[in-house]
Amino acid sequence: MASAAVVTTSSGKDAVAEGLLDLLRPAIQQLDVHVHSVRESQVELREHIDNLATELCRINEHQKVALDLDPYVKKLLNARRRVVLVNNILQNAQERLRRLNHNVAKETARRKTMLEASGVFTSRSPSKP
Repeated sequence: MASAAVVTTSSGKDAVAEGLLDLLRPAIQQLDVHVHSVRESQVELREHIDNLATELCRINEHQKVALDLDPYVKKLLNARRRVVLVNNILQNAQERLRRLNHNVAKETARRKTMLEASGVFTSRSPSKP
């Protein structure tokens, strides 16, 4: 009788853990999708900054009037450097999210297999005499 109580308690904990894992999985996947889209926009922004810096340098070279665009080019390059830095941080965060999502899926599968092996998911029909 005591072993039945232990199985119930342990399966109750497993059910709570599985519920938490099921609750976290969509949030992790959604966060992963958002990080991916932000990374894509960061790459686009970096490309636009590069194009603008190149265009400013070209304009400055062909300009008849002496117009000093170097400070603006430096600001653009500084902004590009920060965009690259943020992109690297996002890339690391996304990799961590992928690993966390993989671990959550692996743990869920392990717990489900463990629960199925212990007979928790078997049919609970009334016992026949």
